[in-house]
Parts: sequence; C-alpha cells; structure tokens
Amino acid sequence: MAMSFAALAGFVVGALAVLFYRNQIEAPKRTDPADGVETGAALPQGVASVLAVLPSSAVVLDAHDRVLRASSAARAFGLVKGDRLMAAELLALARQVRRDGEIRESEIDVAGHKFGQETTNFAVRVAPLGSYGQVLVLAEDQTERRRVEAVRRDFVANVSHELKTPVGALSLLAETIQDAADDPDAVTRFAGRMQHEAARLTYLVQDLITLSRIQGAEPIPTPGQVAIDEAVHDAIDHCNTKAVAKDITLVTGGTEGLRIWGDDELLVTALRNLIDNAVAYSPEHTRVVVSVRPAGDSVEISVSDQGIGIPEESLERIFERFFRVDAARSRATGGTGLGLAIVKHVAAAHAGEVSVWSKEGSGSTFTLRLPAFGGTAVAVPPSIPLEAAK
Repeated sequence: MAMSFAALAGFVVGALAVLFYRNQIEAPKRTDPADGVETGAALPQGVASVLAVLPSSAVVLDAHDRVLRASSAARAFGLVKGDRLMAAELLALARQVRRDGEIRESEIDVAGHKFGQETTNFAVRVAPLGSYGQVLVLAEDQTERRRVEAVRRDFVANVSHELKTPVGALSLLAETIQDAADDPDAVTRFAGRMQHEAARLTYLVQDLITLSRIQGAEPIPTPGQVAIDEAVHDAIDHCNTKAVAKDITLVTGGTEGLRIWGDDELLVTALRNLIDNAVAYSPEHTRVVVSVRPAGDSVEISVSDQGIGIPEESLERIFERFFRVDAARSRATGGTGLGLAIVKHVAAAHAGEVSVWSKEGSGSTFTLRLPAFGGTAVAVPPSIPLEAAK
C-alpha cells in the first residue's frame, strides 16, 4: 500500500509538473493586489482534471499558502476549509518544500472529520510545482490499513497464546505419564487430562477454520431456504449433553415454520455457540430459552439464559475474537473465546445482525436478526417442503 501510494504520488507529481511547466512558460506574470508580489499564473488548464480523478486527498497551494485547488476528499477529511490548509503539519511541510524545492514524505494524524473517526492517519507527499512557489500536497488515508494490521497482529498473538496452552499441557502430561508408568491410577488420571486438552485444541482449531471461512463478511456463495425450527433443533441436540450435566433445561418457543435465505450449517453453528455460552455461564437447575418470532422482513432468534450476566463495560467488546469477560471461567468451561465472533460473522454473512441485552446477576439475551425468505417473515406449515415454499 505504501509503495503503491509512493509510485502513484511520483507519477502525479511528474504529470502536474509538466502541466505547470508548459502552462507557465508563456503565462504572463500577475501581481497580487494585496502586496504587489508576482505570484505567477493561476492554476493551469488540465491540473484540475488530474486532481479530480485522484483517489487520495490532493491540494495545490500558491506562494502565499492559499489553496488554489483541493479535491473533494481533502475537504471531506477536513484538511481544507475555504482557501486554507487546516493541518498545521502539512502547512509546515509545504513551506519547507517551497524553500528548498525538495520533495518530502511523512505521516500525520489529523483530528477526525469523517465517519465519526477520532483521528485519521495520512501518508503524505509534498512536492514543488512550477517556479512561482506553488506546492502540491497528496495525502492518502491509511487509517483502515493500520487498523487491519493491528487486528492481524493481535489475532496472531492471541492464536499463538491460545495454542501454546493446550500444546504445552499435552507435552507436560505426556512426560508425567511416562514417569508414572508404574502407577495405573495416575496414568488414568493424566490420560483423562490429556483428552480434555486435546478436545480443547480440537475445538480451537475448528473455530479458527470456521472463523477464517466467514470473517470476510462476504455473501454466502450458495444460499438456500433454511427452516429455523430444524436449525434450532439441531443446535439444541449438539448442546444437550452439556445442559443435562448441569441440569439445565433447554426450552424452545415462539413462532414455528419461519424460514430464512442462507446457509443451514452456518446458522446451526451460530445457534450452537449461543446456546453453549448460555449453558456455560448459567448456574445449575436453570433454563435456557430459544425463541423465534417474525419481525417484518426479518426473523429474530433469541437465546436467553438466567446466568451471571455481562458487565456493562464489556458489552461492546464481547464479539471480539478471544475477548473474555472472565478468562479463568472461560478456560475452565473449555471456551475458545471465538464463539461470539463466529456468531457476529455468521450474521454479517446473512446480511443480518446480532445484538445483546444483559444485566449482571439477571442473565443475558442474544438476538440474531436475519432476513426472512421471500422478503417477509411468514410461517410455512411443516407439511410443505422447502422447495415448494416459494
């Protein structure tokens, strides 16, 4: 990205320099009425057309730091207001370039003026144009690229950490079993621990594969009709063993016969993760309720528990990969920290969304809102097959 911007910037600087040179050879000098200083010709013909097609923010300054031309992107980001360049760092660079004629490159952070950003990071290139003090400023927004790089670094670090724990435990347990070969009880106990860590490693790898497959928020390649009742039944069937072990009752309710347009396997995966979480964070002898209801052009699937709830300050982060409200409890229950991230991406892949309501000590409710098949959430009798429900 940085190299491509430098190449583009070099090409633009060269092209504009040629335009300025050709136009200024025969351009009559003009005098600034304010101070009588010769400033050269106005913006040459053709320069505005070049700047208009640039994807980056572009600004041309005259000899007195006034803006001769600014792209719409430059104004949208707040770099230019009226005929003034608002970023002090850019203005200082422009003055240095005007003094010594050397092209300069840098990175700056500007207070956000677009899409609610707090700050916007720019890669900038400043070059002289013509012989009358004009300066070209090119600024490429690289905020999103930096954010993606930060997410990638965090993801790699988190994966490395999460993999080290079960792999290290398996190695240690294997050595322990070797040393305890003459103690059958110890071998049985440590072998059980190895099975637990191996299962945890398997779940983590499976979740990573699932997440990598859907995290691009791209549309499902081969969507089809999905019966919500069947998806809920399959998800509950996957989670029933854990629920029985804690004497937690899994209850279904709401409107039957609703359908969405999507992928049944992904939907079951999302529901299984929500139900698994509800069971893991609920006390014994409670209930987890899965309810379905029509919502205009969407179908809402809610999973409610009577568990410990989520602190308000953590609600905005719970869909982040590897984020855990209670890391110790999550690892004790075998959680990978990827379940809710998978749910979020499954919702996005279906052009839907997931939301959460929670109160500490009162439980949580996660709601998937997905587009209904046919554009309207209408119950279809179970006797009508999927192919006929059109």
